[in-house]
Amino acid sequence: MYLGIDLGTSGVKAILMDEDQRILAEGSSRPLSVDRPHRGWSEQHPEIWWDAVCEALDHLAHRHPREMAAVRGIGLSGQMYGATLLDDADRPIRPAILWNDTRSTAECRQLEEREPDLRAIAGRRATPGVTAPKLIWVQRHEPENFARIRTVLLPKDYIRLKLTGEKVSDMADSSGTLWMDVTRRAWSDRLLAATDLDRSQMPRLVEGTEPSGLLTPGLADRWGMVNRPAVAGGGGDNACGACGSGIIEPGAGTVSLGTSGVLFVATNEARPSRDHAIETLCHAVPGIWHQMSVILSATSCLNWLAGLLGRPAAELVRDLGDTPRPAGSLLFLPFLDGCWSPQDDAEIRGAFVGLDHGTDARALTHAVLQGVAFALTDAAHGFHDNGARFERLLGIGGGSRSPLWMSMVANALDCVIDIPEASELGAAFGAARLGMIAATNAPPRDVLRRPKIARTIEPDPALAGSYRDAFAQWRGLYAPVRNASMALHGHA
Repeated sequence: MYLGIDLGTSGVKAILMDEDQRILAEGSSRPLSVDRPHRGWSEQHPEIWWDAVCEALDHLAHRHPREMAAVRGIGLSGQMYGATLLDDADRPIRPAILWNDTRSTAECRQLEEREPDLRAIAGRRATPGVTAPKLIWVQRHEPENFARIRTVLLPKDYIRLKLTGEKVSDMADSSGTLWMDVTRRAWSDRLLAATDLDRSQMPRLVEGTEPSGLLTPGLADRWGMVNRPAVAGGGGDNACGACGSGIIEPGAGTVSLGTSGVLFVATNEARPSRDHAIETLCHAVPGIWHQMSVILSATSCLNWLAGLLGRPAAELVRDLGDTPRPAGSLLFLPFLDGCWSPQDDAEIRGAFVGLDHGTDARALTHAVLQGVAFALTDAAHGFHDNGARFERLLGIGGGSRSPLWMSMVANALDCVIDIPEASELGAAFGAARLGMIAATNAPPRDVLRRPKIARTIEPDPALAGSYRDAFAQWRGLYAPVRNASMALHGHA
């Protein structure tokens, strides 16, 4: 048996997978809360992560003792970028600053001034979501906490420390910190020095498929495991999700419609993105990299509209039917949490443009779905500018269950979308697969297989013109909506 653990922002999910990659059991924690003491802040205390992991695994051990006893390998996945600061006793110094925290905009500019070659080394621009600028913020605003830092870990690596006693991270997750030379797959002394840190404060690096340590004897006993399982390097949630979907060959990619929207394409080399806020990261598989663009609000926009209208989100989508249709004239900018990529913009907020007396729930829903598709299209243009090419993508996430939404994405991207048969291709599954590789030394490509495809959605040439024109109008709204957003928040 192999165990996959995914530490999300809103909770922990764990799955048990057998040697035939069948998921036999799942466990989860109660929802995790996020603290937002100021506008743009987002924090969690690391101890609630560990409590949630224990809750999920205790549940599995109670309900499935035979399967837990047979666990040989454990894989870890988790929310990326969170700055988890530990003192010399490995205790958290302060709550972790999370991936969707935007307080460090000024520190991003300072970081790029300190190290002019940052984009070439780290593979991307400095943006508030990633880890390194957060440390400059702590140094500036909480110098007493900065002085106490002995180790900086990413969220899932704090869980690894609790599981194994080892301070280790994988290259995929760590390449998002802005402290790694992404091409060399190693820590960069220059980038660390730009935040007044050094290698002694960083964890040891391994590939996502490699063992990083063994589960401690006490925890193996707690969960009834006969042997001490190997804990794989694992990866951030998006890299693990790609492992769950078998997206490990150059040119293969996914478009994910979950709470956030993600465009993910594997590459055979590091391709630094200098002009767009597109991430170039190591993959969880040795010798492979990937590019990634994250739209902060995807299905969360639909859920917001559903709450506003007092109707279930699924019902709103169902009312539109499944038949592909031309792009609509009511436009929606889905930046309810700001824009992370391909623009790094913490100030812009969402907007409807084109409302009239005839606008009803169906029109609003269509505009929301279309707006998310256009945000992904904007990201795709950034990929193309950086040399990435893709002709088909795997559609995953909850939004992929809507044929209409997927047709919008296919038409907007001018790209074939394959929808897999299996519903469970997420980060916990990918983590379990990495745990299997670490425990058995199996070749990654033998384990990380592509799923069977249930249906394929192709762009419709008859609709191409309407999507192209509507996207151009949508893109033209970005600057005025941003200006209005800043004015409304007193930043004009």
